[in-house]
Amino acid sequence: MSAPDRLHLDPIAEARRQWADHGWGDAADGMAAVTSLMRAQQIALGRVESVLRRHGVTFARYELLMLLYFSRAGALPMTKIGLRLQVHPTSVTNAVDRLETAGLVRRTAHPTDRRTTLVELLDAGRELALAATNELNAEVFRDPGFSPAGVLSLVDILTEMRRGAGDF
Repeated sequence: MSAPDRLHLDPIAEARRQWADHGWGDAADGMAAVTSLMRAQQIALGRVESVLRRHGVTFARYELLMLLYFSRAGALPMTKIGLRLQVHPTSVTNAVDRLETAGLVRRTAHPTDRRTTLVELLDAGRELALAATNELNAEVFRDPGFSPAGVLSLVDILTEMRRGAGDF
């Protein structure tokens, strides 16, 4: 938001106050934490997507490209992609369809298991992934909007939340 668009008060702090005033004081801090997390996700995703838009991919497709980039063979089974990205198989299929249409990946038959379809990273996908990563590092990841100590604290806090939810 530009300076003229900034609010004169923190709406989440106001919601926390209202929560407590309406008798939900025991849940006010948790509501503020979850709402802050969701707003922060919107801010971070907006920054990331502004970079990725220049490359014609969404964050979900970028994640898939990077997963393939980091794989030893440059290819993974569709089912393994879904597990590693923690998304539904339909989402994997949709992302692969889009990336394949763009000439960034291709589906291939598994050499020893006819039931398995591999997704292979093509040179154009590798180049796009590297270019997008360089820009994300420069424009977002090196300065995510808070101090280096804050970054480490946030990672610890979110890891605790993810572990508690059964992510790993």
